[in-house]
Amino acid sequence: MVIDFHVHTARYKIMTPALQDLLQKAWGDRLDWMVKTYSSPEAFLGLMDEAGIDYAVILAELAPITTGIADNEYVTEFCSKSGRLIPFASINPYTCTRPAEELENLVRNYGFRGLKLYPTYQHYYPNDAMMYPLYSKAQELGIPISLHIGSSVFTGARLKYGDPIYLDDVAVDFPDLVLLQCHSGRPFWYQKAFFLARLHKNVYMEISGLPPKKLLDYFPELERISHKVIYGSDWPGAPTIRENIQTIRNLQISEDSVLKILGQNAAGLLGISESE
Repeated sequence: MVIDFHVHTARYKIMTPALQDLLQKAWGDRLDWMVKTYSSPEAFLGLMDEAGIDYAVILAELAPITTGIADNEYVTEFCSKSGRLIPFASINPYTCTRPAEELENLVRNYGFRGLKLYPTYQHYYPNDAMMYPLYSKAQELGIPISLHIGSSVFTGARLKYGDPIYLDDVAVDFPDLVLLQCHSGRPFWYQKAFFLARLHKNVYMEISGLPPKKLLDYFPELERISHKVIYGSDWPGAPTIRENIQTIRNLQISEDSVLKILGQNAAGLLGISESE
């Protein structure tokens, strides 16, 4: 089983110039084709089939300062076309007056299976007290939280909020809340991210946005914690999904570790069985 834990939508309600520039570099003159084509869930499922992906986590994004808006409503509609598309909500603590109540509504009434937070885009430390009611609610609901941990190239992003050390408080204060470090501290804090995943049973490394061929350079002991590592593509920022998956299969680690990273770990967090 292969599960891509980090997929952005092709179409945003609002897209900043910085995000459009990044996608232009990734897709070149195929950008308009990509957006038009993969705004269709059916077309995206076809891309998943070509890449050998069984399930994909589709991320909402409410970051108007840095990247743009792909709202929860759009992600709900997109994922409603197939059980292989798993919706993760976005909540901006500065624009939502009751974030914990909003999260409960999104999970119970709209079927969201997790939450994606963007500290570097929305400008707050992960251990800020204003976030604690949201963490408490997520722990109560039993859903994982993915957080952007590491740098960002987008205009307006503030890198200090991406330091993994601020996740330590959250891991200690909410021991039953699953926390995924998206981008695993890229590029300043790889060892911090690795250590947090080793230290805390509820903290994972999610490797989206990292060149697969460099993983063992960044994390020489990757196999040691392969049970805490989750694959993500960061699509459409990384168009070559199939090639990246194959590169991971070719890493000098055990087949068991590869299977864990590409899908088994994610399946356990999402409650997906091999027979589904």
